[in-house]
Amino acid sequence: MSEQVVQTVYFEKPGPANTERVLEIARRRAAELGLRSIVVATTRGETAVRAAQVFTGYRLVAVTHVTGYRESNVQELTPENRRLLEQAGVSILTATHALGGAGRAVRKKLGTYQVDEIIAHALRLFGEGMKVAVEITLMAADAGLIRTDEEVIAIAGTGLGADTAVVVLPANTHNLFDLHILEILCKPRS
Repeated sequence: MSEQVVQTVYFEKPGPANTERVLEIARRRAAELGLRSIVVATTRGETAVRAAQVFTGYRLVAVTHVTGYRESNVQELTPENRRLLEQAGVSILTATHALGGAGRAVRKKLGTYQVDEIIAHALRLFGEGMKVAVEITLMAADAGLIRTDEEVIAIAGTGLGADTAVVVLPANTHNLFDLHILEILCKPRS
């Protein structure tokens, strides 16, 4: 039986201090596997702008928070970072969070969890970045910005910055259980 040995890096702590290393690890593995699509979570845009510099020549999708996530009618992606991303040819996706849209509204109003948030909590067993990596992959597939028959690298984090990268075979949200996390490249250990 054949096997592959792939290094996984575990960071001592989650957070943005790991961003440069995550991008380096993801870039190296994308090159090794010949992958061309990268999906990256971004709040204000700093992580996506840096990813655009690292992943020149790749198809890069930056997934933002939904408008109104923290404050009604406010988009957290700054206009300057949006401009830089657009200049770099990055696809920017702002859409309902795949694992926290209508279900979150039900929880907030009625105090009960729905299936999407239960799935999100289960993914958080591997860390916040893992949940976000799965979620942004679903969202990008739903928007048609990545294919479901081609592996991608998803980069996400805990709060700001990046601390998690995985190789994923995407799926659309309505086929969530067809998504496969193929490799965990790096994540926080705590």
